[in-house]
Amino acid sequence: MGFRMPQNLSPKPAPETGADLLQAELLAEQAAALGRGGRDVEAALKRLRDFDATGAVGPLRPGLVAVAADAVWGFLVHRELCGLRDRDDVIREDGIPAEVLCRLGAR
Repeated sequence: MGFRMPQNLSPKPAPETGADLLQAELLAEQAAALGRGGRDVEAALKRLRDFDATGAVGPLRPGLVAVAADAVWGFLVHRELCGLRDRDDVIREDGIPAEVLCRLGAR
């Protein structure tokens, strides 16, 4: 009498379904969009810091703060939708100024 492993324990790879492929594509697009949002935040904060470094005072700064706040708000909302709820690391690592954070409020 021979011994045969149960078929349900064999390590066969599961066949990929259309739903699996779609899920992988959606996750890839979600990650790419999150990366674009992060780069938008970095660019907006850099423009604000560069303006502040010049020592100039004028009507351009409030617009730069508003653009930075919009970019940060969108990025943080997108992170939350992806299940990434901890904002403290992002705020600390990106060095988001309090002035920008104060503008995030309810929309």
